[in-house]
Amino acid sequence: MKLVILACLAAMAAAAPQPQDSPPVAILRDDRQDSGDGNFNYAFEAENGISVEASGSPGSEGQSNIQGVYRFPLDDGTVAEVRYVADENGFRPESPLLPTPHPLPAHVHELLRIAEDQRARGITFE
Repeated sequence: MKLVILACLAAMAAAAPQPQDSPPVAILRDDRQDSGDGNFNYAFEAENGISVEASGSPGSEGQSNIQGVYRFPLDDGTVAEVRYVADENGFRPESPLLPTPHPLPAHVHELLRIAEDQRARGITFE
């Protein structure tokens, strides 16, 4: 029994958070504005190249509508940028770094055209 308790204590000590070797990152800019009516703006920039900017307003269905951009440095020295909109239609990011689906083959476009033509003529399949 004592051995089990000792093993549990050793496992907890090994799983405890370890101090970081890297120094803290300085914040270069942290601007925030909140008008109190649901409209807000903020901008944040750190010395390691990470930055975030966003503005928001109340949405028609109780949500916040937000437009923004975030940037961070990549290992090759370039800076990644992701622009986004978040509203009643969900979160929609845009960036050349995001994966995109493969284009549909030509025959699929033809099948979609045929299906649309059938719907227009009132043909349905159950």
